[in-house]
Amino acid sequence: MLYNLVRPALFQLDPETAHHLTLQGLGALSHLGSLNPLRQSPAGRPCTVMGLNFPNPVGLAAGLDKNGECIDGLAALGFGFIEIGTVTPRPQPGNPKPRLFRLPEAQAIINRMGFNNEGVDHLLQKVSQARYSGILGINIGKNKDTPVERALDDYLIGLRKVYSAASYVTVNISSPNTPGLRSLQSGEHLDQLLMGLMAEREILAAQHHRTVPVAVKIAPDLEPAEIDCIADALLRHGVDAVIATNTTSTRGGVEHLKHGDESGGLSGRPVLEASTAVVGQLAKALNGRLPIIACGGILALDDAQRKLDTGASLVQIYSGLIYRGPALVQELVRGLGGLSHHPDPSHSG
Repeated sequence: MLYNLVRPALFQLDPETAHHLTLQGLGALSHLGSLNPLRQSPAGRPCTVMGLNFPNPVGLAAGLDKNGECIDGLAALGFGFIEIGTVTPRPQPGNPKPRLFRLPEAQAIINRMGFNNEGVDHLLQKVSQARYSGILGINIGKNKDTPVERALDDYLIGLRKVYSAASYVTVNISSPNTPGLRSLQSGEHLDQLLMGLMAEREILAAQHHRTVPVAVKIAPDLEPAEIDCIADALLRHGVDAVIATNTTSTRGGVEHLKHGDESGGLSGRPVLEASTAVVGQLAKALNGRLPIIACGGILALDDAQRKLDTGASLVQIYSGLIYRGPALVQELVRGLGGLSHHPDPSHSG
């Protein structure tokens, strides 16, 4: 596999430099069409989730392509769906560098990127230039300098802007790298945010003659009671899906490793157990009334199968792609069985 040859060289580079070079390379290869050596279309099991028809249940998580600059290159790897972003209303540089760290002994990554992106208008321009016609999720967030009390304003801008371009929209309220963002996961903050967003979705649906599903992405660092409250709010406000989970702020099992004490969100193998536990708790609380998209620590087929067995309908990868390369996508798509035991819940909203 080509990636196995180039990975050692990429891992010698600064992680953020390697990230940009990889996206540029994938983008260049996508122009080769059927001659792209990384192109694969493994036979997968179609499934219907959020009213959308997915060719297979394996997706790319948000964060890898924040600006939608490599949609075609990533789609060529065989994903059933692509999620881009997180994108904010205005461009922002994110946190100071260095802000991305590999922990190869743990198959993990720590990032404190801070929603670095070129802004929603730039992303939409890139989406319009892409040839990809599959399912595209767009992940929206708030600008760092927007107070939490005004967060809804930023999310409404994002929802309105991306609505016509997205297959579904993800509301990111769980990044640990934007101060105060995770407070939007609880209580009155969450209720006000969802009430405002879902009311706006109804207006947009009437304008565009199309109802775009809305998903909410949550953190793995939640207590069972908090998960129950989130599940209740998602159901009450008519949200279409929940993504579990984002990165973790904990450092269990990596404290002794180089870069293990860096601040930011930890992803990869160390988050698998906590993330899968959240999926299970959500599944119990939601009782089939809302689909779960599982993300966190998937580096092999068994990891993804556990997520589905625990109650998820779809899975997403990010760190696993960094460590395993495109072969992981093929392994998951071919290896995952049908989702007949996790049908799309009938859900009005």
